[in-house]
Amino acid sequence: MASYADGFGLIQDIDVRLTVELGRKSMRLRDVLALGESSVIELDRLTDEPLDMFVNGKLIARGEVIAQGSRFAIRVLEIVGATSSEPQVDRRPQPITVEPTGVSEHA
Repeated sequence: MASYADGFGLIQDIDVRLTVELGRKSMRLRDVLALGESSVIELDRLTDEPLDMFVNGKLIARGEVIAQGSRFAIRVLEIVGATSSEPQVDRRPQPITVEPTGVSEHA
């Protein structure tokens, strides 16, 4: 009889996308187009708050940025799972909606 661990081994080599989110900011397209090399974008997260880690858009953990040699790395501080008291967060990109402005209804 196959055990749970044997079945889990079948999916261990599947590629997934790991994303680490520093923060978010909603901006108008004109503001994005005005960005330059010295532009600063203020995000919605404080510097001492843990970063969110997503696998395929689903929150799985929280962590902090550390320097490992000459590279950045993430130290996992908390695993967020189904047993967590926090609600599951799904941060898949939302569809873009465009609302016309200044357009007359009578063409």
